[in-house]
Amino acid sequence: MPSELVHKRRTGEVLLTQWRRTAPDAFTVTARWPTDHPFYAVRRTLHDPLLLSETIRQIFPLLSHAEYDVPLGHHLLWDYYDYSLTRDALDAEQLPPLLDLHVTCLEAVRRGGRVTALTLRIDAVRGGLPLATAHTRFTVQSPAIYRRLRGDHGTTHVVPVLPVPSPVPPSRIGRTSCSDVVLSPSGDPDRWQLRVDNRHPILFDHPLDHVPGMLLLEAARQAAQDTHHQQAMVAVAMNNRFSRYVEFDAPCWVEAKPLPDDTLGRTRMDIVMRQNGSEHYSATVTLEPAPTAPATPPRRGSHSRRSSDR
Repeated sequence: MPSELVHKRRTGEVLLTQWRRTAPDAFTVTARWPTDHPFYAVRRTLHDPLLLSETIRQIFPLLSHAEYDVPLGHHLLWDYYDYSLTRDALDAEQLPPLLDLHVTCLEAVRRGGRVTALTLRIDAVRGGLPLATAHTRFTVQSPAIYRRLRGDHGTTHVVPVLPVPSPVPPSRIGRTSCSDVVLSPSGDPDRWQLRVDNRHPILFDHPLDHVPGMLLLEAARQAAQDTHHQQAMVAVAMNNRFSRYVEFDAPCWVEAKPLPDDTLGRTRMDIVMRQNGSEHYSATVTLEPAPTAPATPPRRGSHSRRSSDR
């Protein structure tokens, strides 16, 4: 898959392999998941659930450019994104790395003959098992409209970036490296400062003039995990709403509070991100306990780490 079709510069970050149209507004997209990704790593024998979200995010530009005649250089902006997945279908040891994503375009908004928004339903299947269902809507903006909307913030070189604050201890949020932590402690156990490092090679694969949506999802997941840091949890569902751009030049505060368990008894957390006194993003995160860590230690003398040990 050409990397420009999924808005990536690093070819190694391209997860999609092929696609085909199956009906006027329906498509099947095939993806391959790595088992040794440096950021979306396998943990406790499971693929990272946000690897699914990155896979779906890559479908937006693919279909926009390849099927709905959106020119390269246009901006795609999340409106909402919801997913629900089956934890066992994330298994990295028993299931194949390939997955099929059946995409239905529920609405294509057009203005002046050009697509300005798409609403999609995605049903993901892996190894013959239902993996996930997702619904999402994103808008499409031409470079000229985007520049007018962004004003002084619409450049990657002029707007200052705040110094990167200290990270939450990685072990509290299921990470091993401080560079992958996107939260900074505030002194309040249910409140953090968003930690934005635009040198991160995965979250900032290419220059951006605002905080990317995948970083916000990661922050919501890390905040939900930090409130349960004594137990490893899997984000099996998220309902995300993107209200405003999160900018680089002002602190963004992440707040978490518990919600009643869902009908299946699963833990739910409400996450809100505020900047300059207004809400910019919100999410409901549903969590299940992760599988018990493997009891067999890695073999001595091996120079390579299993991805599940990352």
